[in-house]
Amino acid sequence: MKALVDIASLGADGLRRLLDRAKEHSRALASGDTPRRTLEGTVVGLLFFEPSTRTRMSFDVAAKRLGAMVTALDPGRSSLLKGETFRDTVETVAALGAGVLVVRHSEVGAPARAHAWTGRPVVNAGDGTGQHPTQALADCLTLEERFGSVSGLTVAIVGDIVHSRVAGSLTQALPALGARVVLVGPDAMLPETDLETTGDLDSAVGEADVVYLLRIQKERGAEATEGYERRYQLDPARSALMKPDAVVMHPGPINRGVEIAPEVADGPRSLILRQVANGVPARMAALEAVAGVDW
Repeated sequence: MKALVDIASLGADGLRRLLDRAKEHSRALASGDTPRRTLEGTVVGLLFFEPSTRTRMSFDVAAKRLGAMVTALDPGRSSLLKGETFRDTVETVAALGAGVLVVRHSEVGAPARAHAWTGRPVVNAGDGTGQHPTQALADCLTLEERFGSVSGLTVAIVGDIVHSRVAGSLTQALPALGARVVLVGPDAMLPETDLETTGDLDSAVGEADVVYLLRIQKERGAEATEGYERRYQLDPARSALMKPDAVVMHPGPINRGVEIAPEVADGPRSLILRQVANGVPARMAALEAVAGVDW
């Protein structure tokens, strides 16, 4: 694999292989073992043309744990401000010796273009409303840690689904692993899909094993519909309707008091910080995969 740009291109076997490798890294990190320096001598270029906290920092940590050197573009202090194009920027970083590129961009397909232009291995760290494959990988790892298997789970994805690249990847990954996915939100935030959809959060939470919340993507032009918080916020009352062992997830950043109440985000059902932590082993596996590491 020379590029990880979406989940669908992995196939079920490829997804399973990445998940198993991520589990190995997760167990090693938990036990304090030093990872094999499988990327020793490799320069990983982080090209984030959109803001990021969790994804950017976890890729940085993941690359360094594997022995790589990391160089990170700061768009606000780069020649992009002088009119340099996306292509010229990507090719410049590759010419400086970056052997693996991690690309986040507002345009769907930008990471694939970076791969085509440079021939370098590329990981998609989020492309517009398209895909966020390593977030889906981290989330599936989190679910397998908690439940043992994703197969047979009912996952309700709630919120601004049509603009969410996380949802774009999860709706490919979860069914591939045997989960039932229900999309919940107002009509304007639901995509055209063959998956189950509903506008009724109250009915969905009672049968879900996982309630996966998404923020409203204001940077993509999305706006809250009238009464959004009343109809689609997971608050303590709705959390009380969930199954005893059901969990709450969110890819971050959280908009507290909009899609999720603070008491729920910080409560015992929440796996949000575990999702963050699992970003590191998931992205370690992704970097190894595109770099051609044999495990």
